[in-house]
Amino acid sequence: MITLTANAVEKAKEILKQEQKDNWGLRVGLKQGGCSGFSYVLGIDEKALDQDSIIEVDGLKVFVNSTYKDLLEGVELDYINDLNGAGFKFSNPNASRSCGCGNSFDA
Repeated sequence: MITLTANAVEKAKEILKQEQKDNWGLRVGLKQGGCSGFSYVLGIDEKALDQDSIIEVDGLKVFVNSTYKDLLEGVELDYINDLNGAGFKFSNPNASRSCGCGNSFDA
């Protein structure tokens, strides 16, 4: 299943706190589209849906729709803050190709 770096967990918790949604969770998903076939989707949700797998990392709940479980297997979510900007970054070892921005891939 998907893993999160310490930076990603810290930033997600920070966002939830800023939004005053401390007990909510991070939703990680996919949608069809983008340059390469699938685009990554991040959001926050109050609770898991029936079809979700739930991962807990250092007190952060992460909701992943089971439909995308195979496509997200082995994916790492990181948070980068460098000279090129800041944001969440996905690393997918299963992607057969991905776009230049790194926000979409094909399996």
